[in-house]
Amino acid sequence: MALRLLLITTLLAVLGGSEAQQSKTTACLNKAFSWIKGCALSVSEGSACINANAQSCGECIQVAATCGWCTDENFLNQGQSKSARCDDIESLKSKNCTEAKIESPHGSIKIDKNKSVTNRKKDVAEKLKPEQITQIQPQKLTLTLRSGEPQTFSLKFKRAEDYPIDLYYLMDLSFSMKDDLENVKNLGTDLMREMQEITSDFRIGFGSFVEKTVMPYISTTPARLINPCTGNQNCTSPFSYKNVLKLTDKGDEFNRLVSQQQISGNLDSPEGGFDAIMQVAVCEDQIGWRNVTRLLVFSTDAGFHFAGDGKLGGIVLPNDGKCHLEDNMYTMSHYYDYPSIAHLVQKLSDHNIQTIFAVTEEFQPVYKELKNLIPKSAVGTLSSNSSNVIKLIIDAYNSLSSEVILENSRLPEGVSITYKSICKNGVVGTGENGRKCSNISIGDEVSFEISVEAQKCPSHGKPETIKIKPLGFTEEVEIVLKFICECECSKGGEANSEKCHEGNGTFECGACKCNEGRIGHLCECSKDDVRTEDLDANCRKDNGTDICSNNGDCVCGTCECKKRDNPNEIYSGKFCECDNFSCDRSNNQLCGGHGRCECKVCICDANYTGSACDCSLDTSTCLAKNGQICNGRGDCECGVCKCTKPKFQGPTCEICPTCPGVCTEHKDCVQCLAFEAGEKKDTCKQNCSDYLLIKVKDRDKLPQPTDQSFPLSHCKERDANDCWFYFTYAIRNNTKEVYVVETLECPAGPDIIPIVAGVVAGIVLIGLALLLIWKLLMIIHDRREFAKFEKEKMNAKWDTGENPIYKSAVTTVVNPKYEGK
Repeated sequence: MALRLLLITTLLAVLGGSEAQQSKTTACLNKAFSWIKGCALSVSEGSACINANAQSCGECIQVAATCGWCTDENFLNQGQSKSARCDDIESLKSKNCTEAKIESPHGSIKIDKNKSVTNRKKDVAEKLKPEQITQIQPQKLTLTLRSGEPQTFSLKFKRAEDYPIDLYYLMDLSFSMKDDLENVKNLGTDLMREMQEITSDFRIGFGSFVEKTVMPYISTTPARLINPCTGNQNCTSPFSYKNVLKLTDKGDEFNRLVSQQQISGNLDSPEGGFDAIMQVAVCEDQIGWRNVTRLLVFSTDAGFHFAGDGKLGGIVLPNDGKCHLEDNMYTMSHYYDYPSIAHLVQKLSDHNIQTIFAVTEEFQPVYKELKNLIPKSAVGTLSSNSSNVIKLIIDAYNSLSSEVILENSRLPEGVSITYKSICKNGVVGTGENGRKCSNISIGDEVSFEISVEAQKCPSHGKPETIKIKPLGFTEEVEIVLKFICECECSKGGEANSEKCHEGNGTFECGACKCNEGRIGHLCECSKDDVRTEDLDANCRKDNGTDICSNNGDCVCGTCECKKRDNPNEIYSGKFCECDNFSCDRSNNQLCGGHGRCECKVCICDANYTGSACDCSLDTSTCLAKNGQICNGRGDCECGVCKCTKPKFQGPTCEICPTCPGVCTEHKDCVQCLAFEAGEKKDTCKQNCSDYLLIKVKDRDKLPQPTDQSFPLSHCKERDANDCWFYFTYAIRNNTKEVYVVETLECPAGPDIIPIVAGVVAGIVLIGLALLLIWKLLMIIHDRREFAKFEKEKMNAKWDTGENPIYKSAVTTVVNPKYEGK
């Protein structure tokens, strides 16, 4: 399913379109998938019918619901085994077994008891007894089952108003529950007053438990057995379970007896509550349970012991699940171990008891896990002194009664059951959710669709009985299962029939059902004589070495051909030498899809021939556009043109890759006929006499391809003077029909003056352009040279100081003694 959704989503994304278009596309795709699935299912079931190798009608109908048995005596071909009579219905019909000769019984449903659900009102004066109230419909059915064919029926459930309730209060009386006992002493009258809002028929009972009376659960010293509590506390002797008050409608009696109860004590923390629950469930008479809604309130502030814990006290025998109350006391606590959770679940379910665990906050997680293991149970948080116990019971009851869960008894081997619920507001549940409906109020009606299917017949073949009931309710549906293990035709079987080789079998359903130790189509052989050389010789073709052509087994000197995985593929013939699947194939189809395969040879349909029926005798596919077969250039073989002229090819021999073309081919004849020119001018009458030439004034007058019912070619050709001429060519009534434009289109001569003027003007302009470019380059060069000169002139500096190497020629001498005198 997920793969289908993925494929559809992908295809919608690729195809796109509007929402309406996508909706139509989805519908088409779903139909396609359903068709494919149906085809695949049909093939697989047909294969299953054949592969089962059924030797009788009874064996055949147990293979699958789609299998049928052909009772026609002449149905089998030579070489086919008896099991070939067993196939799916459509395959048998396709093999010419008429519907009247096909045995395929079907199951049925019969409603034996169908009392309507009760509409009970609380304010009615006349009260119905519990056994007069009906909440489930129907009450009894008979289903006739055939293997692989489910039978589906509807079951209706409606909670009756003012339905009676029995409530048993089971309390832990260990020392830690001392203050709780004080609050429970007035529980009877208070609870009965509150329950009047729910039902006018209410009964209440009370029981208590502590622990097994062995070490290490309690102290077994004489003093502690009398008073297990320490200090100055006055406690009663320890006990395992005590039924204090049988179920009663007197609330004050409940209060009186509970007020007389005393607290006891034990050593370890977990208590022996499971022992007490088991006894409350199985001791129906001592507790006083009626066939009404049964509620068990389990009140504690501690955990619990379960199976295996008894080994600590040397107790190894598993709990037997039986009642052991004497004088309202459980007497076998020291002998039997605690019950297991699974054992407890079974007994609570068998006795239709719904459990309410009223426990303190500390142990909520433990008991919630326990609730998940016990169907139709609830957990409520008990206050430290049990002051909220009434509200807890009312809430838990409403929670339990608002849900209906169906369960069935043990199913016979090979039988399965599935549920589908149609709950309040049309909510549908399947799988495990198909067993239950939630949020049901009083007066609400819900329904279930239940399918029962058998995969095989029971070995004893006798009817079986199963029961379906809502958990926590006493009402149930009884279903008697009958099985179709034999065909109707077998009832008229002829025992020790002469048709079965000297009476060695029973002739029934068109075939022999052999007696013990006999085999063969007609029971003609003993099992001891099956493999002998004399018999095998009858199974060899032309005294060869292969027995049954290696396609079958020799049974009693007769070949029984092997079966193929594909039920449509069969071996046949006296020596299994024939088959219907080894013929030649074309386009990957057997016999080209245009015939049937018989004994390895194709028997072709009309208009087809060839070893693979791949040669069509229809010549319509060879017709060319001109109406001729293969354009007159080939032969039509198997619907395909075989061209006789090698240069032609194509579907109708119309293509010639090496030919010059229609226009080129007929150019010379057209030219000589229309214009008396060209290469064939001198031989025109001899070579071109078969042309019908028609001249027109201009090209618009030429025929157009859309105006003709025959192929037409438009041509444009050039003569030796470079003049163009136009014509059309066609073959009409085996005549070459040519339409030609009577005037040639010749090119005009050149005008000399404009050409010369243009050349002279071009030369002058090019010369002027070159001069201007030269002048411009010279100006640029001169300006660059002058600028360079000016720059060098400005950078020159002349030194006006003395020459460092200059020496004067005059020498001046001064007398140092001369004073100027």
